[in-house]
Amino acid sequence: MSAAKRSNSWTIDTDLDGIDLGPSDFGSSIPLKKVPNGDVFSASRAGDVDRLRYLLESGVNVNARDQWDSVALYYACLAGHLDAARMLLESGAICSEHTFDGDRCHYAALNLKVRKLLKAFEARPPPLGPLQASLRDTFLGCAANWAFSELADSQFQISGISSTQGSNCNHFPPDVVFYVSGRPIEAHRVILSARSPFFKKKFESDWKERREVRFSKEKLSYPALYSLLHFFYSDRLEIAVDDMEDLVRICKVCKCESLQRILEKELIHQKYAEYKALRDLDNSQKRFILQGLSLPEEDRLPAALHQILLIALSNSTQESDLNDGIDKMVYRVGALQIANSMNDLADVCIRVDEKIFRCHQVILASRSEYFKARLSRIQDFYEGKDESSVVSLPFLEERDLSKEAFEKMIEYMYTDGLKDISPDQAGEMFDAASRYLLFPLKRAVADALLPHLEMVSPAELCHWLILADICG
Repeated sequence: MSAAKRSNSWTIDTDLDGIDLGPSDFGSSIPLKKVPNGDVFSASRAGDVDRLRYLLESGVNVNARDQWDSVALYYACLAGHLDAARMLLESGAICSEHTFDGDRCHYAALNLKVRKLLKAFEARPPPLGPLQASLRDTFLGCAANWAFSELADSQFQISGISSTQGSNCNHFPPDVVFYVSGRPIEAHRVILSARSPFFKKKFESDWKERREVRFSKEKLSYPALYSLLHFFYSDRLEIAVDDMEDLVRICKVCKCESLQRILEKELIHQKYAEYKALRDLDNSQKRFILQGLSLPEEDRLPAALHQILLIALSNSTQESDLNDGIDKMVYRVGALQIANSMNDLADVCIRVDEKIFRCHQVILASRSEYFKARLSRIQDFYEGKDESSVVSLPFLEERDLSKEAFEKMIEYMYTDGLKDISPDQAGEMFDAASRYLLFPLKRAVADALLPHLEMVSPAELCHWLILADICG
């Protein structure tokens, strides 16, 4: 998969969501230069977007400071490089007024066009993390969800959120569809079960075998339910102020208590808030945006999927146990032991190094183009059913990979993080990241190894540098 395709979050787009800027505006006010070996500061100052793109792909801190306490966005604004500034802003550069970096960029902007760009990005939330972005793309890849998203974005010109994905671009088929007043919302059971006790209980009982759920209550708000399900996938809530009361009621039913408390407080604020920029708009045109970071850590997407992963790992088995007739075993993950009677909603088994892992197709397909391509032809690998619940699921086998490395890889795929990486595993993990087209995993492995590198000898450090160069 090309780098550009993996980095849609900051790809330059001439459609700036209603801002009075055209394609001709995306040119520098001073002659462009190339800085093939420059850092993020010199690339921004020179307007070298190719070098800047490479550095952002490599994972540089977009808000890092140089020896003069300046950020890269400051230099792009100072030199009037609109395209470079756009790329930095899409990557999460801070530009809000009344912050040190934001005010500095506003005052240093070379021309009005740059100031307009900065103002347009002030209310925009930062880019989603890899996990949230991939699952959001999967949610919006469903045709019905994409259609409503496009309609909502056309109504909210003030929102800086515009998906660059088209319908079905990252499509992974839903396993449940909700109908509210005849309008569909497509979803995946494991995501909803991980985020809401209400959905988990329903999918284990009343809705266990149902692929369609139709709500008959007239008071149930389609936009509010859609916003909540979108939040479950992305850890970012986007909703019209008019629909917030409906969402509070839905959160109460779904037992999303922390989100409910935040919304209730925000509703009180909304009654008295002054909207200096939106004074002429009614509440149906105002949008409330909430980041997942506002919730307690245990209520965010990575923690929720981590719990699902622990249950699935507890139900995973050694192949030798199956051959001996042991259908189920208890598997320890750290100090936590989970009873096998719990439903993990796994829908695929993967055999790695004589161990059978229970996994979830939507998460594997969302995080890895390799698994998406392979699972799209799942019938080719289906081995039927027998008395064991483990092999009654679609079945894949991965070779030339240790079970320890695979377990660490799916830990990252479910949580966007890694813990307790052994230096001896690094080489295999780097290879797995390339093999499974899970390129952000390389950065996660490198970050986990940093404490170890602080204490190694110069000779070992050279070994790591060579390995880093080989693995890209």
